[in-house]
Amino acid sequence: MLKKLPANQDPNLLVGYETSDDAGVYRLTDDMAIITTADFITPPVNDPYVFGQIAAANALSDVYAMGGRPITCLNLAGFPSKKLGLDVLNRIVAGGLSKITEAGAVLAGGHTTEDEEPKYGLAVTGIVHPLKFWSNSGARPGDVLVLTKSLGSGVLFNANLKGWVSTAALTECLSVITQLNRTAAEIMQGFEIHAATDITGFGLSGHAFEMARGSQVQLRLSIGALPIMREALEMYERGMTTGVNLHNRRLVENHIRFEDELPTWHREIVYDPQTSGGLMVAVPEQQGWELVTTLLQAGVAPAAVIGRVDQLEDDTYLVFT
Repeated sequence: MLKKLPANQDPNLLVGYETSDDAGVYRLTDDMAIITTADFITPPVNDPYVFGQIAAANALSDVYAMGGRPITCLNLAGFPSKKLGLDVLNRIVAGGLSKITEAGAVLAGGHTTEDEEPKYGLAVTGIVHPLKFWSNSGARPGDVLVLTKSLGSGVLFNANLKGWVSTAALTECLSVITQLNRTAAEIMQGFEIHAATDITGFGLSGHAFEMARGSQVQLRLSIGALPIMREALEMYERGMTTGVNLHNRRLVENHIRFEDELPTWHREIVYDPQTSGGLMVAVPEQQGWELVTTLLQAGVAPAAVIGRVDQLEDDTYLVFT
């Protein structure tokens, strides 16, 4: 659909919609560019305050994935005021504000519409040097891939609706997805980041595919090295899935290969749609383990090296081993 729109002619738009990046980047001066993004979600949990935290962390993550620092935010909300009291909306916004404040940004306003289902998120503006932003299309053969958060929130939320998930597993999941990617992004500023993205709705496979295709490389990812949330694989083994897994699988099905004989249910974790997922970056091999060690020492767990970047020999952009 976007390919039908007129091409951008402004040379100051350094990153637009053409590259499937996490946010746009617009140069203001030789020393400053703004990062602009928007994201909102429906409630994955019943607690309005936690919902606000998750949605805000999810939206702020796009700025971190571009190597920038968020500065201002606008609330974006849809709310069924005839069904739910305004105290619920107040709690949602309060949860969002807690994460905006934690990010060092400010809430500057927003917009709310009447909606049948609650929706909440942010439009976020960040800043970055116009020569130092990250994109998802610079991975180089010889790089290693580092992921900063565990996978599995999509299936856990669906399974929780049936009461299948333990309190401990759900609590751990919420702890992961309400965590900002701020610390990880700040640490990464001290390393040579060739490509970066955050893992959200398209799952690990979809966002890795975008990085591989944009960089014209092959990503080889180790299933055994993936950090996975407690009970997520168990939920897939029991037959649970999400409404997005099939879409994510179809997105990459002509460009992916599994080299290990894994059960079909185990493979589903790479298609699992994440909310407020971690950053995945490509860095030179000699920096990969140092980056992971530094992240872990700063409390960014379970950061891990999950694969490497190879030359692209055909249209198989993703190989899982």
